Amino acid sequence: MSKNAPFFSNQLITWYLQNKRSMPWRETKDPYRIWLSEIILQQTRVSQGLPYYVKFTETYPDVNALAASPEEKVMKLWQGLGYYSRARNLHFTAKYVVNELGGVFPKTYKELLQLKGVGDYTASAIASICYDEPTAVVDGNVYRVLSRVFGIATPINTTSGIKQFKALAQELIDTSQPGTFNQALMEFGARHCVPQNPGCTRCIFATTCAALEEGQVAVWPVKLKNLKIKKLYFNYIVPLSTDGKTVLQQRTKKGIWQKLYEFPLVETEQLVEAEALNKNESFVGLKNRFKFESVILYNETPIVHKLSHRTIETRFWIAECEKLDEKGIAISEITDFPVPVLIDSFISSFSGFQD
Repeated sequence: MSKNAPFFSNQLITWYLQNKRSMPWRETKDPYRIWLSEIILQQTRVSQGLPYYVKFTETYPDVNALAASPEEKVMKLWQGLGYYSRARNLHFTAKYVVNELGGVFPKTYKELLQLKGVGDYTASAIASICYDEPTAVVDGNVYRVLSRVFGIATPINTTSGIKQFKALAQELIDTSQPGTFNQALMEFGARHCVPQNPGCTRCIFATTCAALEEGQVAVWPVKLKNLKIKKLYFNYIVPLSTDGKTVLQQRTKKGIWQKLYEFPLVETEQLVEAEALNKNESFVGLKNRFKFESVILYNETPIVHKLSHRTIETRFWIAECEKLDEKGIAISEITDFPVPVLIDSFISSFSGFQD
């Protein structure tokens, strides 16, 4: 395949220079801004991530500003992007760079890998774009392009597949302009060699693409099926006191939405009605603590929230009471807290929280 490398990289970079989208992170080689963009764009579409990048760079123009911010403010700014461990790692790494590295980002792929939240892909992107180190990036777009053009049927979510695609990308990279090559390969996968209905007849690799020749465009890349998706049933109990207060509590244990705020939660094994909820041990504990006078189901149809490995069906229950304990917060302050997007949507729509 080494004989194909110059042709592949030349064609790819020529296409990129003619077709690339204008993005703010493409106008800089500042490692802070490249790192920030790569963390935001992990598992996030560009159209969704771009406004967050703008908000973060305006609020935190450099790594020192990000490191100095309270974590809760960072989480609030991140709200709605999902995969919140990225935000926690972002803040942790900013503080590490400032406090341990004097505010200077590492300059090599191997050193960048030592940063929390930075894996092979992000380290390769920063090293190649900022420091011209020829380290190839491999993400979903890259898997798709390489598997189709070079006819690779090895599953991309296996150890052997990961090694094979990384080795091929490394072989193909243009060592004279590695950052441009990496961005070109990602852009080509994102905009032309797309998952469904790619423009194969107009493709720059139409005459050499193995998938097109063998009729495998819809099949490649190959990915082994994931484990069965788990279903969770969430019942959020929304206390409302006569003096205009409610309760939000922070999720402290590791897992989904760690360090975000939520209403008191009762998890059940299936959807439950009021009679079954009233017999639930967790709910009884809340009822005794807050002295609920009435509990009314807000949404009969559960809100379905799909994640990569689980589906959450959520109902909100409005629980009226006389007074709340010292943990009660004023309803007027509720939007100050970082919360999961489904709770944010509820807060925005529930009339009891409106002025």
